[in-house]
Amino acid sequence: MVQARGYVSGANEVHHITFYGLSTCIWCKRTRQFLEDEDVAFDYIYIDLLHGSEREEAVEQVRRWNPATSFPTVVVDGEQSVVGFKPEELAQILEL
Repeated sequence: MVQARGYVSGANEVHHITFYGLSTCIWCKRTRQFLEDEDVAFDYIYIDLLHGSEREEAVEQVRRWNPATSFPTVVVDGEQSVVGFKPEELAQILEL
């Protein structure tokens, strides 16, 4: 069973990455797999598995980076975000 939130360790810890997704979203699964394949360390939050105020707070965090609140949303170093499955853009930002 997928956890609502957690941490995936990886050799590449140069950037602080937060991955926001939905547990049922294929593009979220592909983005997460890309990060794992590239051995990138990241925090993850599956919005649909959260409840109550915890879910509301997570949605607000996503909305700051992505007003449409679409998924996946990946926040890099609290400075920029990548919305959708965009491995090339992530690779460029993360210098992979």
